[in-house]
Amino acid sequence: MSTIVLIHGLWVTPRSWEQWIPYYEAQGHTVVAPAYPSFEVEVEALRADPTPIATVTVPETLAHLEKVINALPEKPILIGHSFGGTLTQLLLDRGHGAAGVVIGSAPPEGIRVTPPSQIKSLFPILNNPAKRHQAAGFTPEQWHYAFCNTLSEEESRAAYDRYAIPAPGSWVWAYGLIANFKPGKQETWVDFHNNERAPLLFIGGGADHIMPPSVNKSNANHYKAPDTITEYHEFPGRSHWTCAEPGWEAVADKALGWALQHAR
Repeated sequence: MSTIVLIHGLWVTPRSWEQWIPYYEAQGHTVVAPAYPSFEVEVEALRADPTPIATVTVPETLAHLEKVINALPEKPILIGHSFGGTLTQLLLDRGHGAAGVVIGSAPPEGIRVTPPSQIKSLFPILNNPAKRHQAAGFTPEQWHYAFCNTLSEEESRAAYDRYAIPAPGSWVWAYGLIANFKPGKQETWVDFHNNERAPLLFIGGGADHIMPPSVNKSNANHYKAPDTITEYHEFPGRSHWTCAEPGWEAVADKALGWALQHAR
């Protein structure tokens, strides 16, 4: 059996994996779902006071995840969703992981595909420069469009109430769309020619608004190292909330099955 590290995305906590953890554990695997620094408290507490996470940085988070992974008895399978997909790519580039799967992954530096639905999804964070220094989040209506557009309003609101939190606005401003317009290597830069990287699968949701298939395909196509494995798989009609919306088991099975087949 394998060790699996599940890396959550922005605007949620490890609670977003609460269905996947027992699902994989029932198959005999060891599952670790670390929080970003200062994201360890419950969703309700972070909603009430998000100031502890307002200044958390990507390098700080990456270092924390590396510490968690280095303490494990074996190289784990890394599975990341949304910005957790970016972190997974950064970790793989640094030699961690036996295999990686990124689901609806936010892109690292250099991916210049920005579909209109992505801009609309992120506009609530980018519409005020002050949010660059704050913990910024979505209203239930904005969450419905960005995350849960394939669900009913009632289903989306239930997901929002259970999982949604603010997140460091700087991650969108400094490491998201804006990174491609800054000179030099940014903190989300990965070496697309790294021959030592473990196998990597991109999973896209065909109806994902915030990280549409075109973004994930472009990201996958940037990897050029001839001695590595990089593949893309798309689930039609699924939103960014694909890891928790009905039918999530198919996504979990694809992610783990592919990783076990290709892990090294």
